[in-house]
Formats: sequence, structure tokens, C-alpha cells
Amino acid sequence: MNMKDAELIEQLQDSQVAAFDELYWKYHEAVYRNIFKFVKEETVAQDILQEVFSKLWEKRFDLKADQSVSGWLFVISFHLSVSHIRKKVREHALHQDLLSMSDEGMEGVENLHVQEEQFKLLMKGIEQLSPRKRSIVTLCKLEGKTYAEAAEELNISRHTVKEHLSVAMSLLNDYMQRNGEQKYILLLLFFLNFPDGN
Repeated sequence: MNMKDAELIEQLQDSQVAAFDELYWKYHEAVYRNIFKFVKEETVAQDILQEVFSKLWEKRFDLKADQSVSGWLFVISFHLSVSHIRKKVREHALHQDLLSMSDEGMEGVENLHVQEEQFKLLMKGIEQLSPRKRSIVTLCKLEGKTYAEAAEELNISRHTVKEHLSVAMSLLNDYMQRNGEQKYILLLLFFLNFPDGN
């Protein structure tokens, strides 16, 4: 757990706007990238981004000091992105990847209990990985960094990042499918495995 984030969560729960601003500036670019690669519309991605951070403020008392802020933001951005796509699918019958999935599975995206369970499952899955793979998944998938950015931060090659991430995602997918409720986990895996554009 990032100790600075733990301090910021405590300050956030004291309704300190400065703590919220710091979390926003720390994570907003990564969250935006995760949203945009999925919805492919700048205006929509900006709107969803604002909603994600509005929810961070609204739900600040539900956060735990030892909780991964990047993981929480990832799951919330996933749910809001899927909700947008779901509406778009119903209105325009677009996005064949999501159309192939059951509507029953999509119903869970707005359920707060499902969101909490998915967050816990995602973080438990990441914890099963080796320290190096855990760092790479966190940087590339949760924090939205490119392979090059992750490589520079970890002082390894871009190729090493790519190889570790490929193996890590295979392990994480397997763990989540074995331990999650199938109808609610498919969409999360779809979002998690969406191409990064690296």
C-alpha cells in the first residue's frame, strides 16, 4: 500500500479538499487513459472521469486507509464506462464484443455490492503475483502507464515489461475466473484486458 495514499485517504475522510485535489492530480491522467481506450470518445471520457472523482468524494467515508486508491478508481471507472457502453449498445446496437455477452452479466455493473466484490477479487488476484509482476500490472493496468513509462520507473527494458505483463495477465485472468462469480467477472476481465495501445 502506498503510505502517501493512506495519509491522503485519512485527510479525505476529514473532508480536506487539498487531499482530494492531490489524489485527482496524481491519478486523473491514468484514469482518463483507461476510460478513453474503452469508450473512444474524448468528451465522454472526460465526463466519466469527472464522475469517477465525484464518486471518490461521495464515497470517501467508505474507503479504508490500507486500500489501493488506483485499484478503487480502476473498478469505478470500469463500471461507469460499461454503463455508458451499455446505454450505447441499447440505443445503437454497437460494440459487438459487449453484445456477445449476456445482459444478465451487465446488470451487475451498477450494483454496489458487485463493485466491492470485484475490487476485492482484483486486488487479491494481484497480490498472488510476484512482486515484479504485481508492480507491472499496477503501473500498466491500474495506473494506465505505457510500457516505456513502467520500464523507466522500474529500471528495466520495455520488452521485459511487456513479457512480464503478458504472463501476469494470464495468471490474473485464471485466478479471477476461478474465484469470481462468472456472470459478473467477464466484463471486468474484458476491461482489464482491453488493448493498451503500447
